[in-house]
Amino acid sequence: MGTITASQVQELRQRTGVGMMECKKALEETSGDLEAAIDLLRTRGQAKAAKKAGRETSEGLVESYIHLGGKIGVLIEVDCETDFVAKTTDFRDLARSLAMQVAAASPLAVDREGLDAEVVEREMGIYRQQAEDSGKPPEIVEKIASGKLEKWYQEVCLLDQAYIKDPDRKVSDVVNEAVQRLGENIVVRRFTRFEVGE
Repeated sequence: MGTITASQVQELRQRTGVGMMECKKALEETSGDLEAAIDLLRTRGQAKAAKKAGRETSEGLVESYIHLGGKIGVLIEVDCETDFVAKTTDFRDLARSLAMQVAAASPLAVDREGLDAEVVEREMGIYRQQAEDSGKPPEIVEKIASGKLEKWYQEVCLLDQAYIKDPDRKVSDVVNEAVQRLGENIVVRRFTRFEVGE
């Protein structure tokens, strides 16, 4: 195994936002393979975020974003555990990016639990009917409908959407990475999106 250089560590830090020591350790464990180190840090970040998920979030902020000269507006509440973190530039940047995501991608809910059960069932019914109408056998119909419903979730649930600034990541990945960087549970509580004429 070769020596890990400071520039490798710096590049990994820039791409993940994770601390220098964790970046160095990840590069050592992956023999300097940058992409493998990114995957390793993302996996660890999701595990750390899951551990923090139950912690109470009673602080945070409401962020606003106005787009297209006042044609689209978003208010979003993002919560964390302490006022200290809520006031950091990193947390504010996250909230602003999430507000921009809502403006651009127009989700219906924060997550799957936030969707109306009747709306979900109606979508599933449409997908089943489409599969049946195309002559698929009954055992395949449910698989096709479930696959289409999964794609629909990725369009209408904020946390399931592809992140507008980096479509290779989901919004939930971006939030989990912020949890790892800031060391606190972070919850996207709610949002409202306004568009002129809608």
